[in-house]
Amino acid sequence: MRRIFLSISISSPGLYTYTFRQNSHSISCSQSPNFVQQLQQSHDLESVISIHSNLLKLGFLRDTFATNHLINAYVRLRRTDDAHWLFEEMSEPNVVSWTSLMAGYIDTGKPQISFWLFERMLGSSAKPNVFTFATMVKACSVLADVETGRKLHAQIEMLGFQSNLVLCTALIDMYGKSNNVDEARRIFDVMAYRNIVSWTSMIVAYAQNAQSNDALRLFREFIQSMYYPPNHFMLASVINACGSLGRLVMGKVTHAVIIRGGHHVNDVVATTLVDMYAKCGCFGYSDKVFRHMQNPCVIPYTSMIVGAAKHGLGKLSLNLFEEMLERGIRPNDVTFVGVLHACSHSGLVSVGLEHLNSMYRSHGIMPDVKHYMCAVDMLGRADRLDEAYQLAKTIQAEPDDGAILWGTLLSTSRTHGRLDLVVEAGQKLIELNKQVAASYVTMSNTYAVAGKWENVHKIRSEMKQKNVYKEPGCSWIEVKETIYVFYAGDVVSCIRGNEVVHLLRELEVKMKERGYVQGSNDLVFVDVEEEAKETILSLHSERLALGFGLITIPKGVTIRIMKNLRMCRACHEAFKLISEIVKRDFVVRDVNRFHHFKDGSCNCKDYW
Repeated sequence: MRRIFLSISISSPGLYTYTFRQNSHSISCSQSPNFVQQLQQSHDLESVISIHSNLLKLGFLRDTFATNHLINAYVRLRRTDDAHWLFEEMSEPNVVSWTSLMAGYIDTGKPQISFWLFERMLGSSAKPNVFTFATMVKACSVLADVETGRKLHAQIEMLGFQSNLVLCTALIDMYGKSNNVDEARRIFDVMAYRNIVSWTSMIVAYAQNAQSNDALRLFREFIQSMYYPPNHFMLASVINACGSLGRLVMGKVTHAVIIRGGHHVNDVVATTLVDMYAKCGCFGYSDKVFRHMQNPCVIPYTSMIVGAAKHGLGKLSLNLFEEMLERGIRPNDVTFVGVLHACSHSGLVSVGLEHLNSMYRSHGIMPDVKHYMCAVDMLGRADRLDEAYQLAKTIQAEPDDGAILWGTLLSTSRTHGRLDLVVEAGQKLIELNKQVAASYVTMSNTYAVAGKWENVHKIRSEMKQKNVYKEPGCSWIEVKETIYVFYAGDVVSCIRGNEVVHLLRELEVKMKERGYVQGSNDLVFVDVEEEAKETILSLHSERLALGFGLITIPKGVTIRIMKNLRMCRACHEAFKLISEIVKRDFVVRDVNRFHHFKDGSCNCKDYW
């Protein structure tokens, strides 16, 4: 009987000497096995298991180098438990072994286990390196655990790793995700060298923390340095920032950069473009970008549905939803928020309630607070306020969600003159310590409409005692890449203020010739004479922005205005008439939706 014996000696990592002895004869050979390449090219579990079996038969798993590559293969396939089982059989796992397994648990949504492994590692012979610390900082990012992140940061500095590019970038990301943008910027500023990832991380940190202006400023700085072209992560963040601010010109410029770099075919970038153009009042551009996507998934479809809803295109929003279902794309919970919002702003109450009831029945999605908020809004806008109130009372919500819920009921109740529900909703918000100023103001104005000035003065007195102040109404407009901000009643600091006021006065005369009268529902906060009231209303921030736009933006170009509060009915009526008088198109984005004014009418059809 023939017997074959195999002995293996390892001269260096990855280089093995095999000695085969068959009976009295022996054969020796040295070669570098190709298992590493095989593992790197294996994208299915069956192949990795096959290689694992061969390595086990040949005895290679006694080598840390070989085992680490196998652990990485399992981690890549998200088979973290298998990787962990292999790791626990290792006699002396090194820093690569520990770090690979930690990274695997983070990538599979179990960052807490990586902390447990890190503590074990500190008690072993293996010492963490920069990649280990970067991995653990990433775990802090996932958990938004800034306290642990600061401790790691201190260890990093003690070990002299603070200038490492990978670590600095990881720390910027961690502090950004933990709402510590100033700390992230301090790290960014002292970096001796920055790559595309570090620039992107800082821009993303600004964009994710509602500091869109800072994100755009840093992007300009990056473009001016232009050591390397922007990647699609950076461009998507910049586009998001443009959408948040309504910066259409900057958005178009960035879109051009995207096309030149070939990033327009990236679905993430295309989706952000869809969202940006919708938020900037150019839904037609959103549709063009969307229709160029080859296989849009649920996210771009949802962006289109929400965008159409915000622009008052309820039927289009519902058609997009049906188109998505026909293509076999399953909706998510945000998709239904868009659908319900579309029904709410288009007066399609019965259709909206049917979609709400079908969420779980047809799609397995359980409605939550945000969907019921939409239903309350939908019923309230349709003047079915008693139903809206009864529904609101049954919804269990956290304080922030509760504030949105009762704020919605407050707004619709005021629109329909339901003083009882305005007071009820306002008191709820004050109890929650949310939207307090807005609640007081709305209650005061509703009392004023009813002529109950004693109640108005009582509320004003209570506001002063509690040091509560109304948020000033402001609007902004972009002209040649510069943003101009206007505040209600502030003519002194208004750029070209005298010209703006003179133009508005001329337009008011022409409006009155056409029968325009300030709406009785737009009473100001105090009891004043009618002439004074008209003066105050005529200097609302959106009117100042419009006047400035009319004297600075060339004819034929749509004037786009952003506003931090809901547009009042007096200004809404004024904008309709002015669009007819000056033969210009206006788009106003307020906190609720977009208003497109053209030829004396608005696309909302006075239903918002």
